[in-house]
Amino acid sequence: MDKDKNVDVSKIVREKDVKTRNENYNQYVKQVTPKHSGFKNVLAAYLVGGIICTLGQFFINYYIYLGADKEMAKAYNTITLVFLSVLLTSVGIYQKLAKFGGAGTLVPITGFANSVAAPAVEYKKEGQVFGIGVNIFTIAGPVILYGIFSSWILGLIYYILKQFGVV
Repeated sequence: MDKDKNVDVSKIVREKDVKTRNENYNQYVKQVTPKHSGFKNVLAAYLVGGIICTLGQFFINYYIYLGADKEMAKAYNTITLVFLSVLLTSVGIYQKLAKFGGAGTLVPITGFANSVAAPAVEYKKEGQVFGIGVNIFTIAGPVILYGIFSSWILGLIYYILKQFGVV
């Protein structure tokens, strides 16, 4: 009988210790978790994303001014934005911009270029093959994979709907 009583007491003590540990942990997490303002985050994302898009439109207009037709100017714009994104990533500026602008830096072409360049910069010390080659698409790889897969599925659905005269 005393043995069962000791087991119950030790179980209660363990549960109390776990409860105290969990409360201490939750208090610690609350202390170290940064406080964010949703309004400021949205404003910063809007500002940074807007600046990137304005810069893109500037390049399109500039290339048209130089004599390129509209389609060629858009292609040059894409190349320029990818280059600038990779350049800013390689010197550590894009990360600072992303820290401030958050989702605003995910404007498709620049965000994608950054997601490819960042692992390359991070793993370059491990060598060309096992560093850059292995890790370059760690972030962008799933985007490419699921982008291609979803395009294939949507194309198949479109084809089927077209065969039945729905589209």
